[in-house]
Amino acid sequence: MVEDPQSKITVEELAQRMVEKSEILQLIDVREPEEIAIAHIAGFEVLPLSQFNDWSEDIKQRFNTESETLVLCHHGMRSAQMCQWLRSQGFTNVKNITGGIEAYACLVDASLPRY
Repeated sequence: MVEDPQSKITVEELAQRMVEKSEILQLIDVREPEEIAIAHIAGFEVLPLSQFNDWSEDIKQRFNTESETLVLCHHGMRSAQMCQWLRSQGFTNVKNITGGIEAYACLVDASLPRY
């Protein structure tokens, strides 16, 4: 399955969008609590995939299915899985942050710890 290029966003684009704050962005980080403790980006709601059963039931109450939703993980694999699941739940504007927080630390914010 080839991922639609419209369903991705680069870390540079993410940083620009977060600075502009011209529109509502729903930001989801699917990494684990121990990863969040090492490095995180302010503004992201943490929904660890290992805790899927704890938060999946109320995903549509917590997030607007129509609003742009950007998903982050360490390198982009888990977030791609989450994007696919969100689309299956009726979310219409979901984007995977390519390269994850690793790329963000390398290309946008070198002060973030890498792991």
